[in-house]
Amino acid sequence: MLIEDANELVTLKGGSLKPLVGKRMEELGIIRDACVAVKNGKILEVSKRREIERNLKAEETINAKGKVVIPGFVDPHTHLVFAGSREDEFEMQLKGASYMEILQKGGGILKTVQHTRRASEQELIESCRKTLNIMLEHGTTTVEAKSGYGLNLKDEVKSLRVMKRLNEMQPVDIVPTFLGAHAIPREYKEQADKYVDLVIDKMIPKIANKKLAEFCDVFCEKGVFNISQSRRILLHGKKYGLKPKVHADEMTPFGGAELAAEVGAVSAEHLLFASEEGLKMMAKRGIIAVLLPAAAFTLMTSRYAEARKMISMGVPVALATDFNPSCWVENQQFVISLACRQMRMTPAEALTAATINAAHAINREGEVGSLEPGKKADIVVLDILSYRFLGYKLGVNLVDKVIKAGKLVVDVEGSLKPR
Repeated sequence: MLIEDANELVTLKGGSLKPLVGKRMEELGIIRDACVAVKNGKILEVSKRREIERNLKAEETINAKGKVVIPGFVDPHTHLVFAGSREDEFEMQLKGASYMEILQKGGGILKTVQHTRRASEQELIESCRKTLNIMLEHGTTTVEAKSGYGLNLKDEVKSLRVMKRLNEMQPVDIVPTFLGAHAIPREYKEQADKYVDLVIDKMIPKIANKKLAEFCDVFCEKGVFNISQSRRILLHGKKYGLKPKVHADEMTPFGGAELAAEVGAVSAEHLLFASEEGLKMMAKRGIIAVLLPAAAFTLMTSRYAEARKMISMGVPVALATDFNPSCWVENQQFVISLACRQMRMTPAEALTAATINAAHAINREGEVGSLEPGKKADIVVLDILSYRFLGYKLGVNLVDKVIKAGKLVVDVEGSLKPR
């Protein structure tokens, strides 16, 4: 396959060894009048059109004249597997109820846990496939997916098994994260330490032994899991080969960023209330800040993560949807718009954060996130003249075509091709 004649080809070349930080987040590696050659699902060559056409003959050609070609979006923080919905809680929020108030009354995560425990594996698969198709139509080709709506051994394993099966039956790559410490289930109310023991003694060993997850995450927050409990879980997961991630400092200044640095986490996520000291520690350790502006938007908070401050401090920044029942957002383009308009990231920084830096946040930087020879041919053609339309033109899907592992899976107007 040859994707030719792009107005802008955004390669993000040079970001595969280390995440792009500071001013380097605006170095997109753009080639004009460019082509991408694809063979056997991988990128073969990226260059000026005349150079590629001189040496290669294409069996299939995609004309990208007047369009922008980018790497497939990577979404490094989703809660993909769940059943049910929470539209009633949206109305409660509109009337003034906070996220934590709803959770403490047995709603929020705990409500979704009830629905997810009752759902069969097949029901969850069918729901997730619909979500993944929507993500793919909007240009996302790789997602991280967290468990965390089972909150017992049986249903956490069920959720992770769903991810494994989904990886075998549809094109979007799923990177699994164990988030058994997402909330304290009803049956362990007022017994948080006892539930932490269950996560450590039963869940982590079984999930690691079955190779169902790559990462271990924890909701480290006031009223959920404290620093000591979070540390125990993350270090035990690390002992079993599960790389740490942290839901950090989302609702309050709580020391989550510092904990992420202490345990050597791959990423700390949310960070609306992260301290300056915590961010300094993250910058020093190269821990990626996964920012989730759609979560702040759907929670109707006036506060967003301080992306400009983080970038100036040298913290690697990535962007994700936080897709979940209270943040029903499947579209990284919308997240880029929020990042630009609410966190004052430039379109270049936001595109870097939603591609190569997002790939670093899930340890996939050697496979996806940039257009370089040898990487997976995960490529998106956008029907815009310049990447700067990302964040500028919003409320519509800018995707013209999506190529996943060298195959055209979404064509004009976002209609899925048969697979």
